[in-house]
Formats: sequence, structure tokens, C-alpha cells
Amino acid sequence: MTETMMAPALDATALDTLFLEARTRYAWAPTPVDDATLHTLYDLVKMGPTSANCSPARFLFVRTDEARERLAARVSSSNAPKVRSAPVTAIIGYDTRFYDRLPELFPHADARSWFAHSPAVAQETAFRNSSLQAGYFILAARSLGLDAGPMSGFDKAGVDAEFWAGTTVETNLICSIGHGTDEGVFPRLPRLAFDEVARIL
Repeated sequence: MTETMMAPALDATALDTLFLEARTRYAWAPTPVDDATLHTLYDLVKMGPTSANCSPARFLFVRTDEARERLAARVSSSNAPKVRSAPVTAIIGYDTRFYDRLPELFPHADARSWFAHSPAVAQETAFRNSSLQAGYFILAARSLGLDAGPMSGFDKAGVDAEFWAGTTVETNLICSIGHGTDEGVFPRLPRLAFDEVARIL
């Protein structure tokens, strides 16, 4: 009989860091985020599960002044200052031809054929699973002592043309990371109660 190993629950400090005390940040301290931290961040994100290990998310870490201005020109007026002030803003995209990597990523089945026949199925799968990976990205950033500021107010076509031109990648969302300040952070908003949104069947 195989013994089942139960993973330990996280302690209260970890839960506070990841969920209970963490807040979306809108303004940033000038502390830089170095290459090693970005590599560590991705190495955590890549371990989160995706369907058939498809791993469709692609990441551009916007850090130079020139790249910040290119991105700031393609986001909403309220988001542009956030992009300009954040040490790094990640453009989180998804590769619509993620399935070309499935012979490597999911070698024990012909998983490529599950998606290659239908652009609509591939698009839906890529968007759904890159959204999962974006969630992992926020939690991974918080676990490394960084704050996160995800944003959806941007010109998708403009960002795609500026940053992913000539590729099969499209933008899902953007997310600033760094050490946030309390500027612009308002009291935590309400959340829906379990009984309002969930049922146990």
C-alpha cells in the first residue's frame, strides 16, 4: 500500500503574505527588481499546473525607461503613471500555437493533435491557462516579498503590435511588480460570502 503524504498547511504569516494582508499596489518605491529575482519568479510560476502541461503564458518584463514609455503609451491614462513608476511591469501574453511545444511538454500522448485542428479550441485553452499562470505570477511575486499591481486597462491590439509583432503571442494582461507604497490604497473592499457564490453538492 502506498503511503499518502499530506502537505502541511501554510502558517498564518504565509497566508497573510499571499492573501489576507496583500493589496494591489498603485504606486511604487524606486527599489529595482534584478534579473535574478525575475528568473526566480518565473521558476516558481512555471511549476503551477496547466492543462496537459501546455504552459501557454509568455512574459515580457518591461524595465527600461524606453520600454516603459512604449507601454505607457498603450495603456489607459490612469494606468500610465503606474507603468512609468513601477520597477517592472510584466506583459503576460499567451502563445496561440502553444501546442507546438506539447511533444516536449506532454510527451506521453499526442497532445498536439488535441489543439492543432481548431484555432478556436487553441485560443480558448491558451487564454484560460495563461490566466491561471497570471494568478500564479501574482502569488509567486508576493511569496518573494514583492507587491503586484495587475491591470487590464490597455489597448490590446496596440500592445500586441508594439511588443509581440511577428509572433503568435497575444496579450492577456499586464502586471506591475516591485515594492509598493501605500499611496492610493483605499480600505479593503467587501468580498462575497461563501453562500452567495458557492454550493456544496
